[in-house]
Amino acid sequence: MIRKTHIAISPYREFSRSEWSRLREDTPLNLSDAELDTLKGLNEPVSMSEVVEIYLPLSRLINLHYAASQQLFRATNEFLGLQKRKVPYIIGMAGSVSVGKSTTARILRTLLSRWADHPRVDLVPTDGFLLPNEEMERRGIMNRKGFPESYDLPAMLAFMADVKGGKHNVTAPTYSHLVYNVQPDKVLTIDRPDILIVEGLNVLQTSPASADPMPYVSDFFDFSIYIDASEEDLHKWYVERFLRLRETAFRDPQSYFHRYAVLSDGEARETATSIWEAINLVNLRTNILPTRQRADLILRKGHDHATEAVSLRGA
Repeated sequence: MIRKTHIAISPYREFSRSEWSRLREDTPLNLSDAELDTLKGLNEPVSMSEVVEIYLPLSRLINLHYAASQQLFRATNEFLGLQKRKVPYIIGMAGSVSVGKSTTARILRTLLSRWADHPRVDLVPTDGFLLPNEEMERRGIMNRKGFPESYDLPAMLAFMADVKGGKHNVTAPTYSHLVYNVQPDKVLTIDRPDILIVEGLNVLQTSPASADPMPYVSDFFDFSIYIDASEEDLHKWYVERFLRLRETAFRDPQSYFHRYAVLSDGEARETATSIWEAINLVNLRTNILPTRQRADLILRKGHDHATEAVSLRGA
């Protein structure tokens, strides 16, 4: 009898928190406690040890990648006989609702901007590319906000192509979480930064297979990050954030969710769980989680929001 042995094959090298932290080497900490407090999101605790042990090694890795990419870009320009031009290094950051993408993106942006080789680092959330509520209501997809079909994909692709093409003053739409809608009168202007971080739920998705496949946002990335956590923790964090918002932003009469401000604790938890299970969990399982293995780096969080392990592709 021939006994078959199943060998787990993965393109990633796994690092424990302590193993990853040693890769910081002599990268200096240029972030104060006061600055860190301003970068944290609602109900997203981040300790200075998290910055030192997780984000400083990550910023060092990206700095090395950035330097190598610029050298390759110069070589390609020389081969093609093109004039010197500046093209941003683009980082994509994906993960579920409530996993802490925005906080991670802001911290990483701050750390990267303090390297001498790339002081100009910009951040663009993809929420601004959501279709307006009126259009989603017309299409009957308001209950699928955040799903791939709820974004203005042509506008996102045009933005990415212009930025990657080195154009000046490229604008991106913005989104208000207070009114739960895009803001047509406000834009972000991106003017050839050294590094651009693009953060969103589905940024690592690819276009569906077809006879004429179109490019997708992830095609423009030089490096990609997925922030991972268990469904149980994500659910808990979502409910906790909902309860905090009930006491803060939801009390604003302009808030789209103002009606939830009067809910009791029990009613708020029930409502948050219902929204999580009907929308966010479905989106996670169907669209977001399947893209995890496309990331160059995966940060795995534990129940306290701290990163427990790191996976790096091709290491």
